[in-house]
Amino acid sequence: MKRMTVTALGLIAVAGMALAHGDVAPQPVNTDALPDVGEEWLSENPYRSQGDQVWQTAVDIGSSGYNQNCARCHGLGAVSGGLAPDLRYLEAEEYGDEWFVERFQTGYTQNGITKMPAFGELLGQKAAWAIRTYIETRPDDGELDEFSTRLKEIRDQLADMAKGGAGDTAALHSELQSIADQVETGSGAPLADSVAYRAAHLISGANPDYHAAAEALTIGLSAAH
Repeated sequence: MKRMTVTALGLIAVAGMALAHGDVAPQPVNTDALPDVGEEWLSENPYRSQGDQVWQTAVDIGSSGYNQNCARCHGLGAVSGGLAPDLRYLEAEEYGDEWFVERFQTGYTQNGITKMPAFGELLGQKAAWAIRTYIETRPDDGELDEFSTRLKEIRDQLADMAKGGAGDTAALHSELQSIADQVETGSGAPLADSVAYRAAHLISGANPDYHAAAEALTIGLSAAH
């Protein structure tokens, strides 16, 4: 794992944000499903410790918000191409939160050029913390490599089950969850929102969605390579 300190991440930001947002208008993020956090900006992610349901909602909303507003510079899945900070390695601690939310609120300008717009007033605090939750749950590089062959086999099983084929849902869910529990984040957050975790989540409960789980594994494994 190669977590960065806030100082190191800040130096990279100053040195290398060549792909700028410029005048691209921030896209609104619907945060109605998230608990309110008050008007005064917090210094620590409130969705990190409000239970699994709030956490999952924040990840889902943050994923959408990130892809609409951040991926252009910081990379799909928060995997940076090197010209902007790789936010996966911003520590999932209060000092990492403070750096993130300050930059989110005020943006970043270098030599009179807007490299990152100020999102604070336009998107609001709930969107900020949702995006932060999504970012800090990104898996570290290579975390699924040793499981990729088995995950492809599970994907094929799930695709067959989506067409009516036989299969042991409980056993597949347990195996996917076991894999998910071994995946580490870049930020040090305790749970990674990996494709194994998402697939397990999609086949849990009374109405397992085999097709969506197989599709999530297909897309996730493809992106990992």
